[in-house]
Amino acid sequence: MPHYHQSGNIPHKRHTQFRKPDGGLYAEQLFSTEGFSNDYSLLYHIHPPTLITHCDEPVNMAPEIAEEKMLKHRSFEGFKVAPRADYMESRTPILVNDDVQISLAAPQESMKDYFYKNADGDEMIFIHEGSGTVHTCYGNLKFGYGDYIVLPRGTTYQISFDSNQNRLFIVESYSPLRFPKRYLSQTGQLMEHSPFCERDIRVPEAVTPIDAMGDFVIRTKKKHRLYPIHYETHPFDVVGWDGCCYPFIFSIHDFEPITGRVHLPPPIHQTFEAHNFVVCSFVPRLYDYHPQSIPAPYNHSNIDSDELLYYVDGEFMSRKHVSRGMLTLHPAGIPHGPHPGAVEKSIGAKETRELAVMVDTFHPLKLTKAAVDIENAGYVMSWAE
Repeated sequence: MPHYHQSGNIPHKRHTQFRKPDGGLYAEQLFSTEGFSNDYSLLYHIHPPTLITHCDEPVNMAPEIAEEKMLKHRSFEGFKVAPRADYMESRTPILVNDDVQISLAAPQESMKDYFYKNADGDEMIFIHEGSGTVHTCYGNLKFGYGDYIVLPRGTTYQISFDSNQNRLFIVESYSPLRFPKRYLSQTGQLMEHSPFCERDIRVPEAVTPIDAMGDFVIRTKKKHRLYPIHYETHPFDVVGWDGCCYPFIFSIHDFEPITGRVHLPPPIHQTFEAHNFVVCSFVPRLYDYHPQSIPAPYNHSNIDSDELLYYVDGEFMSRKHVSRGMLTLHPAGIPHGPHPGAVEKSIGAKETRELAVMVDTFHPLKLTKAAVDIENAGYVMSWAE
C-alpha cells in the first residue's frame, strides 16, 4: 500500500550475489503478499531467517463467542478491560467475524523476552493512550496518541512502551488492509482529493542491524493458535531492504476532514479498506454551512453493514453519556440515529471537536464473552424520550 521505499544497503539487482565484508553472502528474503502477485519487499539478513532450533507447544488464542446472531444495539465500556502486564495477554477480542477481529488492550509492560508475528492478518493498532516504539526488521517506528500503526501480516515486531499507561484499539484484518481505491491513481499515488497524502505516512527509521546469536522466541499466531518458535539468530539482523510492503504509521490527527453545505455520509471519513469492511476516522471539523443545515446525522438504516464506533476524545453531539474508550455497535437491519434532543441542539453549532474510529463490516459481528462483561445494559432503550 505505501510507495516504494529503500533503506540501508542493498545490491544493484535483486536476486543477485550480495556479499558481506568477510566474503560470505547476505541472506535475501522475499516478503510478499497474495502469493507473489501483489506488494512485496526484499530484505537482506546477516544470517538466514530460517534457523529454527525448537518449538514449544502452541497456546489457544481463539476468542470465546457469547452471541453469534443478534439484532440489538449494544454499547461497551472499553476502559473496563483491565490492564495486564504482558502485551499478548492484554489483547482482548471484543467483536469478531470471518473477515476481522477487533480487540482492546491495556498492556503495562514492554515486550522484552519475545517477539510477535501475526501470520493470519494485517494489524492496525490505534494508540488511544501511551507512546513508545515498534521495533521491526525494517527499522523502528515511534508512536504516540492518535497513531494508526499498520503492520502487514507476517511482520515480526516488538513493542517498547514509555510508561505503563497504555490503551490500544486493535483491528486484525484477514485480507490486505489498504487505502481506499477511490483515493488512488492508476499508479497508486494518493490523489489530490484524498484527505491525506504520502507526506503523512511515517516509514521505519533505519537502525543498526543486530548481529546476535542466542535463543530468540517469535510467538507466531496462526489460526487462533500462538506458536512459540525459537530461532538461533536475532530477527532484526537486516542490513538493508526495499519495496512496497512494510509497516508504517498514519496519525488520525493528519486526516483532513471533508465538509459540505449539508451533512455528508460516513464514506467521507474513510481511511482504510479491506475485504468486507472499512475503517473511518472522525476528526475535529467545521459543521455544514447551508443556512438551514442540521449538523446532527440523520436517522439511517444499516441494511448491509454493522457499524462499530470507538469513541476516543471530545464531545459527541449525537450521543448521550459518551465516555472515552466507549464502543457502540449498531447492527445491520435496524435504523439508528441521534439521541432525543440532539437534532435541535445541533442547529447553529459551527464545529465539532470529536475524535473517533469507526469500523463498518459487511458481515455481522459476533460478541465475545469479554464484550458481554463490559456491556452497558439497556443501551438499546436509550432513544426513549
